[in-house]
Amino acid sequence: MPRTLGAYVHVPFCASRCGYCDFNTYTAAELQRDGTTVSVATYADRVISQIAQGHKATPDARAIETVFFGGGTPTLMPAGELVRILVSLRNEYGFAPNAEVTTEANPDSVTAEYLQELRDGGFTRVSFGHQSSASHVLQLLERTHTAGRTWEAVEWARAAGFEHISVDLIYGSQAETDEDLMSTLNDVVSADIDHVSAYSLIVEPGTRMAAKVDRGEVPPASDDVAASRYPMIDSTLRSNGFDWYEVSNWAKPGGECQHNLGYWRNQDWLGIGPGAHAHECGTRMWNHKHPAKWAAAIDQTESPMADHEVLTLDEQRREHIMLRLRLREGLPLDYLTEAGWSKAVEAVIEGLLEQVDDRVVLTNKGRLLADGLVARLWD
Repeated sequence: MPRTLGAYVHVPFCASRCGYCDFNTYTAAELQRDGTTVSVATYADRVISQIAQGHKATPDARAIETVFFGGGTPTLMPAGELVRILVSLRNEYGFAPNAEVTTEANPDSVTAEYLQELRDGGFTRVSFGHQSSASHVLQLLERTHTAGRTWEAVEWARAAGFEHISVDLIYGSQAETDEDLMSTLNDVVSADIDHVSAYSLIVEPGTRMAAKVDRGEVPPASDDVAASRYPMIDSTLRSNGFDWYEVSNWAKPGGECQHNLGYWRNQDWLGIGPGAHAHECGTRMWNHKHPAKWAAAIDQTESPMADHEVLTLDEQRREHIMLRLRLREGLPLDYLTEAGWSKAVEAVIEGLLEQVDDRVVLTNKGRLLADGLVARLWD
């Protein structure tokens, strides 16, 4: 089967940094302090230069099937600049019919007019970072929007003609109660959306939240609490027309994110922007992380790639296991060694996996233990 091609465009700007975030993002003040000329005003030109330089250096005859603008907050850039980047990708590579084009957005970073400009410019999908409907949870996470703003933005996106609308949730935070989560879920299932991503809070080292935990200002996040809330999310969404297609993602029929499915199926994608990762046939590549170093390479018409890694066949097999086991479509058995197959049989007996034709699929119980199962099946 031919390998598909996607494109990830990283936009590193944020109006402020959330306390739990360890992504490759920068506020205007941080970039100014670093002395770089990278800014919202100059970013699109450099991205367009990377797209042109990259395609010239490594031509690819495949049309792009999915594009994903992530960050950061892509919608801090003018809508016209995001559309300009999209047009440059289309002009260089060509787009497959019905190509999916997604942008992430903070609810308070868009207006009805902004979303209309994106839709008119070729964007088909938008993903709003809602996180929670509880104001005290948003405050702990240091989010800047109100819960109501998300649903207003959803209405604007639907009125603009967006075919697919998603919201992201963070559950299991120290401020959240079961009642808070159910209130959030009730809002979600009442909204005109077709996709939900839900991730348990992980307090990453080096973040402001980690420092607060270390100082005893907030308690650590509880894995047990997160595990108890995942079934609440799953049962509520599944009883309201959504179904899981990846461990942390649910969609109504046809609402699955095709770009992310490309990641989980180990397809190929371009990595555009500082710190962006790319993949082609078992080779991983990543760009310089800091915007200044990335921009300097672009300005000198040099490759912005910081390094690359060629995976061995066994490493590729293990990566397939890690990614595909998370999918509802399951893991083809031919990725397993004899020892791995034996461990899969044990997991079936334990009720963690079920065999469906030539694949093994996570059960509801198995989804809670997916990471541990991957390690077992790697043998």
